[in-house]
Amino acid sequence: MSDTTTATQGGVSTVDQPAPARRTGGDVLVEVMRRHGIDTAFGVISIHNLPLVEAVARDLRFVEVRHEAAAVNAADAYARATGGIGVALTSTGTGAGNAAGAMVEALTAGSRVLHVTGQIESEFLGSNRGVIHEVPRQLQMLEAVSSYAATVLERDRVEEELERAVEHILQAPHGPASVEWPTDLQYLASPENQLSFEPRPRRLEPVDESALEEAVHLLRAAQRPLIWVGGGAAGAGEPLEELLRLVHGGLLTSNSGRGIVPEDHSQVIGNFASDPGVRDLLADADLLLSVGTHFRSNETKSYHLQLPTPHVQIDIDPAALGRVHPADVAIQGDAYLVLNALVERLDGTAAGPGWRTRVRETRDKVREDLFAYIGGYADICRGIREVLPRESVVARDVTIPSSQWGNRLLEFYRRESNIFPVGGGIGQGLAMGIGASLGRPDVPTLVMAGDGGLAVHLGELASLAGARPWCTVVVFNDGGYGVLRNMQAANGFERHGVDLFTPNFGALAHSLDLPHWLVKDSVCFADALREAVGTRGPAIIEVDVESLNPPPGPFVPPVHIPRDTEEA
Repeated sequence: MSDTTTATQGGVSTVDQPAPARRTGGDVLVEVMRRHGIDTAFGVISIHNLPLVEAVARDLRFVEVRHEAAAVNAADAYARATGGIGVALTSTGTGAGNAAGAMVEALTAGSRVLHVTGQIESEFLGSNRGVIHEVPRQLQMLEAVSSYAATVLERDRVEEELERAVEHILQAPHGPASVEWPTDLQYLASPENQLSFEPRPRRLEPVDESALEEAVHLLRAAQRPLIWVGGGAAGAGEPLEELLRLVHGGLLTSNSGRGIVPEDHSQVIGNFASDPGVRDLLADADLLLSVGTHFRSNETKSYHLQLPTPHVQIDIDPAALGRVHPADVAIQGDAYLVLNALVERLDGTAAGPGWRTRVRETRDKVREDLFAYIGGYADICRGIREVLPRESVVARDVTIPSSQWGNRLLEFYRRESNIFPVGGGIGQGLAMGIGASLGRPDVPTLVMAGDGGLAVHLGELASLAGARPWCTVVVFNDGGYGVLRNMQAANGFERHGVDLFTPNFGALAHSLDLPHWLVKDSVCFADALREAVGTRGPAIIEVDVESLNPPPGPFVPPVHIPRDTEEA
């Protein structure tokens, strides 16, 4: 059958343009994406998602990556950087399994990700015949790594299933959704035969007035208040900053809460709660107001950090209230609405004289001490902030520079510019940087990665080269897993599995037509970064960690190692 049309004009046959492709489920996906302002999907093309990729690539933007986990990581970071929804398209079976680890990260971070994965033909679902790419209980796997998961079972209910997934993604607390879609129904579905879907109106529970009044009473009486915010306070920066002004307190953050109030604010102590320099401040505080934080183990010394009381806790998730640190006043509700309500009821507090000064002194001291400890890294940290615009995204993989100083000293001024693996998984930073940079093309994006973490998804350097976003990858090369080396040394373990064969990154960059800089002296880093950013495209800067002078102090992650002296 010909794929062109023939017309007759004046008795002469002429060949016109190819006939329009028939409409498929891919067009349904495109309509749903457009309805929600989504113009980009990341994915790996497969025999099990061809109609979806075809339609998105034709009408929107399809960004091909080399691994399904990278597709989800990129969609995750795209969502975080833009505040919208990230879309990942993967294959069924092994492809969906490859995506699962990255879905765990999106679930942990509460990211707005729509993961659309293929499935075997609908007539064989559940048959266990051994159809190619068949995975028994794939839906159960997706349910385990998603906040919502469903299977498309009817050709006229595709739009309904996709819209229901989006509805769950947008409900707070947010999280990723997965939709598995049999291949035959991808081809047979079309926008014309879809049943209409009516989204349920969003309904917020009213805030408990008595709890609000009790919180206001405690805040007015507090002489030495501290506030601790996590990712659940996202979008509440304005009332939070006003509350800081009213109560004269200090602001501690989790890693996920950074940038909600710009970190150059004089009352922002930041992600230093477990730092020894903050111990006395915590001990002397007479009130803790926490907003949308889980008090994660790595930020509370495995839950041994002594926190102030009384404790007023705000969280939209009722299960989070009092779960880690007992709450004297528990307020369930949206952070923005609750903080606004508190601000409206407060007219200033009786904070003790000198408390704000002490907060500022503590803020300055912990930063000075850490800058002194990290040696040559200090030039790199300052160089990043010197060169990058305030709005730039920094995507940080799990590596020593990220964990030691990137999540504390490297200032952020907007929450969406701080992107990192909340779940602590190594190797996700590069794909996150690709997703974020394509979502924010107006400013340069920087990726912080170690040589070991970069090797996990080394193929995504080809995706970076192909997509050509404005993204500089900084590779901190210490020839292996430096974090784990330090853990082994600090705990008396033998050294195994941490010294890795490392690629020649200069030769690798050349093979991908990517510019490359090698930095051995930290004072030269800012110049290299300025040149890399000046290319307005993808670039690689390699930092030879062993050459840094002065050498950084060792970093040992805050992971609890049981001792024989501990009680069983």
